[in-house]
Amino acid sequence: MKGKEETRVVLTKKNTINLAVWTGAWVLTLAISTFGSLLIWKGNDVAIIIAILVNFIVGIGMILANVRHIKGLDELQRKIQLEAIGIALGLAVVAGISYSSLDQTNIISYNAEISHLVILIGVTYMAGILIGNSRYR
Repeated sequence: MKGKEETRVVLTKKNTINLAVWTGAWVLTLAISTFGSLLIWKGNDVAIIIAILVNFIVGIGMILANVRHIKGLDELQRKIQLEAIGIALGLAVVAGISYSSLDQTNIISYNAEISHLVILIGVTYMAGILIGNSRYR
């Protein structure tokens, strides 16, 4: 029993490090594709497309690393993760569509930006993890 638990701890640590590496690579390629098109290869459509394509491919690697991470968790942590993801996804759809409607009807004076939605998703996901961990303590 103890050996099996140690194996899971080692696997979780390995998967968490793997996910962190993929996430870092994705953020780096996103920064390169965003700022590279503004500062380095301005107007070079081929370089811009390649940078965005590399970012997209690394993003797929990050998604697969996240799936592997969740599959490697114990049952309780998997439940907490899935609940947090479900809440974040649901809120993203509902709030995103409402936010877009506010922009399209000119109720808000600025453009609805995807970055606002990404921040909402991240904050909601992290709150879901914290609440789930405290609830099942």
